[in-house]
Amino acid sequence: MTALGDEIRALILDGGPIGVDRYMALCLGHPTLGYYRTRDPLGTAGDFTTAPETSQMFGELVGAWAAAVWASMGSPETLRLVELGPGRGTLLADALRVMRRVPGLPGALDIHLVETSPALRDAQRAALRGCGVPLSWHGGVEDVPPGPAVVVANEFFDALPVRHYVRTAGGWRQRLVGLAGDGLSGEVLAFGLAPEPEPAIRVEAPEGAVIEVGLVAQGLARGLAARLARHGGAALVVDYGYAKPAFAETLQAVRRHGFADPLAEPGEADLSAHVDFGGLRRAAESAGAAVHGPVPQGAFLRALGLDARAAALKTRATPEQAAAIAAAVDRLAGPGTAGRPGMGDLFQALAITAPALPVPPGFEDVSP
Repeated sequence: MTALGDEIRALILDGGPIGVDRYMALCLGHPTLGYYRTRDPLGTAGDFTTAPETSQMFGELVGAWAAAVWASMGSPETLRLVELGPGRGTLLADALRVMRRVPGLPGALDIHLVETSPALRDAQRAALRGCGVPLSWHGGVEDVPPGPAVVVANEFFDALPVRHYVRTAGGWRQRLVGLAGDGLSGEVLAFGLAPEPEPAIRVEAPEGAVIEVGLVAQGLARGLAARLARHGGAALVVDYGYAKPAFAETLQAVRRHGFADPLAEPGEADLSAHVDFGGLRRAAESAGAAVHGPVPQGAFLRALGLDARAAALKTRATPEQAAAIAAAVDRLAGPGTAGRPGMGDLFQALAITAPALPVPPGFEDVSP
């Protein structure tokens, strides 16, 4: 077992089984042994690849979206441009290439990166070196100073902890991570259930059904919405997930671009869960913000001009480069194949805005 696994095992021996949400939080965010504290997980040499790493077009379109939102806000003199989990800084670097061309916007930008990984902070500094815009790093979004803001969260909410409840004959019982085996030296991490049901959950469902609850994600959405309602601005959330409630578990572990056992090597694999966009909507609306979407990523990017941008890039491309651009468009916006949805359908885009703002680009046909 890994060093973090040994620490979690000792924690369970001392205090009993822990919730899936606490296990996930430890695996990803342990101060010294957590997955995101110890590595750069992106790219072919890492464990997964995100949309900004797939093509410059993604970040450029997000930059155009942010610029349009800034204009709809009345072009405030200072704009906090905030990215949650900025990866290697690729999205921001590509977005700034577009935003610097908008008259008045470069001088208004004040960039804030919410990042806990030392390795990724170094990569972000390298990617954004010489960008000509003030940069600040924070451990949490609550540390970003007040003021009008555009917040971008691409593949961020999926890494926030989720709690599981399983329907049994006696009611809904929380799924826990405990130990199984014949002796202390041979025990391994294993899933189990709390001995008593959770009386507050009264949803009807067949035995074996699972409710996945993203309390941390909903709390973050509520906090962002309250900030935007108070100070103005908008947030763009892009992630894989679902809009309607479902009795299913989506917790998964990814390592070296393949699926892994989430309990096998704590701290060595990325853990994530599909985002409950309906829950984010309810949380944001309860804090006084307007919510638009979700819409499939493919439709969103095409509404922002993905095909036109790809065509423009192809005019200066070699045949090999043109083929790569076409492949990137298909990866970002394509529906995938039968039984294997592509990013265009699986990923969703959601906007949270101050109530007075007009409908942001890409959401015109789906706003409430």
